[in-house]
Amino acid sequence: MIFAPNDIHARIARLIDLPAAGVAAVSRLLDEGATVPFVARYRKESSGGLDEVAIAAVRDALAAMRELDQRRAAIGKSLAERELLTPELETALAAAATLAELEDVYLPWRPRRRTRAAAARERGLEPLADYLLAGGDDVDRRAAQFIAAEGGVEDAEAALAGARDIIAEGLSEQRECREAMRRLFMERGIIRAAVRRGRETDGDTYRDYFAWEEPARTIASHRVLALRRGEREKVLSLSLRPDPAIALTQLEGVYDRHGGIPGGAAGEMVRAAMADGYARLLAPAMETETWNTLRERAEADAVRVFAENLRELLLAPPLGFCPVLALDPGFRTGAKLVCLDEQGTPRHWQTIFPLAGAERAAEAATVIRELVERYRIRALAVGNGTAGRETEAFVRGLGLPAEVDIVLVNEAGASVYSASETARQEFPALDLTIRGAISIGRRLMDPLAELVKIDPQAIGVGQYQHDVDQKLLSRALDDVVVSCVNRVGVDVNTASAELLARVAGLGPALAAALVEYRRAHGPFTDRRDFLLVPRLGPRAFEQGAGFLRIRGGKNPLDGSAIHPERYALVERMAQDAGGGTAELLADPERRRALEPQRYVGGDVGLPTLRDILAELEKPGRDPRPGFSAFRFADVHELDDLSPGMRLPGIVTNVTRFGAFVDVGVHQDGLVHISRLADRFVRDPAEVVRAGQQVEVTVLEVDRGRKRIALSMRERDGGERKHAAA
Repeated sequence: MIFAPNDIHARIARLIDLPAAGVAAVSRLLDEGATVPFVARYRKESSGGLDEVAIAAVRDALAAMRELDQRRAAIGKSLAERELLTPELETALAAAATLAELEDVYLPWRPRRRTRAAAARERGLEPLADYLLAGGDDVDRRAAQFIAAEGGVEDAEAALAGARDIIAEGLSEQRECREAMRRLFMERGIIRAAVRRGRETDGDTYRDYFAWEEPARTIASHRVLALRRGEREKVLSLSLRPDPAIALTQLEGVYDRHGGIPGGAAGEMVRAAMADGYARLLAPAMETETWNTLRERAEADAVRVFAENLRELLLAPPLGFCPVLALDPGFRTGAKLVCLDEQGTPRHWQTIFPLAGAERAAEAATVIRELVERYRIRALAVGNGTAGRETEAFVRGLGLPAEVDIVLVNEAGASVYSASETARQEFPALDLTIRGAISIGRRLMDPLAELVKIDPQAIGVGQYQHDVDQKLLSRALDDVVVSCVNRVGVDVNTASAELLARVAGLGPALAAALVEYRRAHGPFTDRRDFLLVPRLGPRAFEQGAGFLRIRGGKNPLDGSAIHPERYALVERMAQDAGGGTAELLADPERRRALEPQRYVGGDVGLPTLRDILAELEKPGRDPRPGFSAFRFADVHELDDLSPGMRLPGIVTNVTRFGAFVDVGVHQDGLVHISRLADRFVRDPAEVVRAGQQVEVTVLEVDRGRKRIALSMRERDGGERKHAAA
């Protein structure tokens, strides 16, 4: 009972609103082992030009559909083995488009634990239930016929109670009733939250929800996650129910479509069973299901936000390869200092104490000035954690050359890296505190190359990251890292094994093999040499070669994003333009003279040709924006802030309800979505992104709760406070 592939592709196309032909092509490529970045970049003709987001959606929908069909097959097998699979049931199973619909079909036939209705059936009361549903006109006489003290039916009322239990359970399992209640709970359910007795004083985080009420259909995803966390921590009690009178009216409507509820005493019994079935069975089941639906939506939304923030952080502007002096600040333990050369290799390291009195500060100043000159330092990277602003101010007061940038670097995750196996393998002889300083310096030089070594969840750009499905989160974040690495491209001769492992088609084992081959044989000079690496076969070469760069190799195309499978095509273009590949790359006039339509044919279409021509203009171009140094204003603590200040800041986190901004006081402030712009903003991502430099106005400072309310609206603009000179 598993759908044919074409059926699956059609269903996916309808589900995610994509062309069926593109879905089928992407499905085939993925099943053959192609990766998402490879299909998006090098198989545009097959996929219809679908981007990475759409291709990943096809991949995930395909997995979900196959899982659904496996469950469908398992249910069909179970029913067949118990000789319960009728043609009608088989048709209903095949028509179920979601897991909820499938389980509704199966529910009446599912093996179950002993219930009140099951006990009533065992006492032989099912005929009485049928009599009531049919509208029998002598209920008391009929009920008396089922009295059997030895069978547990002591009187007519006990018989009627058992019959009502059977009717109630039947109602709760009836597909049409469940579908009606599913819609009602989502469309008209009201979420209510209240503080639990005794938690009024120790649940301050959830104070806003101590007496909360909101429709389920409009609740924001972040509030769903916050409420559920409050419930898990036993601070809040939650409920989600529609008006019970409306629910019962709708259930009666279901009966009306099938002959209606009978009149008289039998009808009264059916209505009593309906009310009981709703309150005891159907409402709790629908409440749980609705919460699960809201949670799944909220988790998916939170994961999307986390992924968007991570993408912006990974694609942050790199300073580039130049000597950097990095400082991991501290008060009592001093600042860990390391000098890195152009390749990020540590050349000098020590501990200085710039914040431990005048004498030691003078020593630290002398050390920094000497090292800046000795190693021709281009920039100082200062970690933004404890003592970060104080150390930054100290460094700025040293009178260093104007061409030396001083940059406060987000050090989130540096300590995770410094204690990791990766760091131990890179720097086995160095203390973990020095490794942390190295990470700070390297992430200024190239954020992407350094951050791939850290678990994305340790980077700190997500809200409620511990409240969501960790498998879903991990997969989404891994997709982002892979996407960013392949979008930028990787220098195969300098990249770490961690960075190479994220290249399409490689993975940790092949990345390690590339590094080992590079160590044994020297730098790669030709992309074809990748095939000499042990275990790196044609499939891995096809998937990854276009994303691996060789700077200054034998073939100038090896430093570009043009795939080796298209080299012959480029050579043909070059010949038509009257020269070789090098001349084509060097001469804009030759490139402008090319007519892409002349080269369309086979599996090469205009999308691929446009990509090739764009790459010939700027081979191996870095898609990331140019680096621009940032400086905070002369504020360092919460007490330095006052309403009306206009400050520079850096967006650290974008959520569905606004954006958090670092203004340099060790506590991020919140720009609520309503204050992001002077116009209506539906989604904060329309206006801001993680890592963006912005100007904000301080609206309110709550020192007790350590909360800062900020605004980016021009009409809230206050007195601008410039960075310290």
